[in-house]
Amino acid sequence: MTVTTRSYDYVIVGAGVGGLVLASRLSEDPNVNVLVVEAGPNHMGDLRVETPGMLGAIIGNPEFDWDYLTEPQVHANNRQMAQPRGRMVGGSSAINFSIVMYPTRANFEAWESLGNEGWGPDAMAPYLRKFHTYAPPSEDTRTLLSVDKYMKAESQGRQGPVPVSHPDVYTPYNQAWEETFAQLGWSSHADPIAGRKVGSFTPPLSVDRSNGQRGHAGAYYSREVAQRPNLHLLAETMVQRVCLDTGADGQVTANGIEIRTKDGKIQDITAAREVIVCGGSLNSPQLLELSGVGAPEVLKKHNIPVVLDLPGVGENLQDHCFSVVNFEVAEGQMSADVVRDHNVLQSLVQLYEQTRSGPLTGMPVSVAYLPPVDHNGQLSKERVQELLDQHLNDATVEASAPGRQKQYKLLQEMLLDDQTGSAQYMFLPMQVNLKPGVSTVSYALTKDLPENYIAIMVLHNHPFSRGSIHIRSTDPNEKPIYDPKFLSHPLDLEILARQSQYLDRIVATEPFASLVKPGARVPNNATDLSDLDHAKEVVKDRLFHCFHPVGTCAMMPVELGGVVNSELKVHGTRNLRVVDASIFPLETAGNIQATTYAVAERAADIIRGNVSK
Repeated sequence: MTVTTRSYDYVIVGAGVGGLVLASRLSEDPNVNVLVVEAGPNHMGDLRVETPGMLGAIIGNPEFDWDYLTEPQVHANNRQMAQPRGRMVGGSSAINFSIVMYPTRANFEAWESLGNEGWGPDAMAPYLRKFHTYAPPSEDTRTLLSVDKYMKAESQGRQGPVPVSHPDVYTPYNQAWEETFAQLGWSSHADPIAGRKVGSFTPPLSVDRSNGQRGHAGAYYSREVAQRPNLHLLAETMVQRVCLDTGADGQVTANGIEIRTKDGKIQDITAAREVIVCGGSLNSPQLLELSGVGAPEVLKKHNIPVVLDLPGVGENLQDHCFSVVNFEVAEGQMSADVVRDHNVLQSLVQLYEQTRSGPLTGMPVSVAYLPPVDHNGQLSKERVQELLDQHLNDATVEASAPGRQKQYKLLQEMLLDDQTGSAQYMFLPMQVNLKPGVSTVSYALTKDLPENYIAIMVLHNHPFSRGSIHIRSTDPNEKPIYDPKFLSHPLDLEILARQSQYLDRIVATEPFASLVKPGARVPNNATDLSDLDHAKEVVKDRLFHCFHPVGTCAMMPVELGGVVNSELKVHGTRNLRVVDASIFPLETAGNIQATTYAVAERAADIIRGNVSK
């Protein structure tokens, strides 16, 4: 029963990156009223969220996290893997690892090639800077990381709401990482933000260097923004559906939303201009299907009337899967595993509370983008082409849907491009543990092994595998069926296994070699990865993912399986948009938060008419 009705110009569903960027930018016009509805609570100011190093207290915690779980992954020994998604104001930006990385030019060129004029690298470059303000590092950190070699402060963002920095958390491991890749021939002075980076670097973090606090999308909902009389936030409120009407011309209009308040009341809210869905790659397709937008066979199964026949909803799911190996540290070295000692942890918490400094101000991650490699080094273009021909033959592509055919062609081009990183190697200063059955993030972050370890993750930047997410029932509170289908395309396993073989070269090269014990690895069967078939088994056993789901409401023409057009309007609608990572037609290189901010900033300009159509 409807208990009350209210009207706004713009109704935004979800207070994550997309929702808060749009709320802030659209409400700059005092003549429009904006409502943001968020299912989770408002934890802004909560020390557990604001402290970058307290991830373990919030990931997997239902107070902060949707905590999705995959279906059994057939190609990863039937393991199920947790997928943390932020369930609060700030969304997943409030529970991520804070890593700020940028896509390649080839990524945006591919987006544009998939029918999205105006989404190329030159058009997107300003938006990668618009969301943040970069604070240069201290002199000690600058020297340790050789930051000046690949980052110039004047090339970064200068006026955006989100603070970005290199806090003083890095160790000799980070320095050795850079020097080791230089020894291996992978050193480059290119700035990652320019989109042509190959080689090692230490990405900045979304952390405010002045106070050690996490920078997340809540920065767009500052105290001054929150006080605007034309902006309203409704937290702890579930959106049950978007209210849609079909006109005589067949076009669909979004009239508003139906919500259930935290006290259980049903309420209709009217949108005079637009409804903008910003629920993220798992929640946005769920809401569209609950509203009658999606594949008819999915909707009819749940007796939902088909308002719009859009079979791409919930399909095209991509994520960065990775394989990870732990390396025991050498005598005299230390890793973050020491925080298993309660006294050490308490002293770090006390240091942070008193000074807003120390290891809890950020995760000291270093990375490297590399083209296809294996145990012997970089693969020749001829060898890469042979692998493409072997695993992606013409018959396979011909049998694919038109959109998949175009995507595969673009992915092939990226694999053959020496300046587009196929792999992302990521150093973490602690052990990462996985197990058969269900692998949770909280378990992955535990210090289960008694010795001290560091971990190196090998991440596959541009997967060929495609998964899906679809509603399980008509209950918006019931989690949908989430199946990323990791490694379902054989080329992904082939590439990731070869990339994993290169770990042997990294840890055998100085100066990194002196920081780890020779042969002391977990799992034990990862001690020698020279045999490709063996490496493939290790990958399947040690597979997890980087929490970067994209593509489920893809920005592509409808004939290619797209859900939204280049203005992010749902095909066949007048005023229903989706603005979040679900619109990525192809997964980008590296961590996706910067790209998601850029998409939201561009969407705000599109909606306000500041971008030529």
